[in-house]
Amino acid sequence: MKKRLTRLEEFEIMKLVLDKFLWLGFGIMIYGIYIMAALSDIVKGMWLLFGGAIVLIIFLIIIVREYEIIK
Repeated sequence: MKKRLTRLEEFEIMKLVLDKFLWLGFGIMIYGIYIMAALSDIVKGMWLLFGGAIVLIIFLIIIVREYEIIK
């Protein structure tokens, strides 16, 4: 028999998982900025910035689908 989680427990677990997506997206974007500034490779840096933005957009979609936004 499986244990059911309360809404608060479910929210806390989802918050921990989504927090990793947030750090991953910003980390990729920061690495892209580093590549652009230190190595002067604008194209590779822009691709990394774009990839980090995609991860953050996925993060946003997961949040909107999973939880209702209270007005």
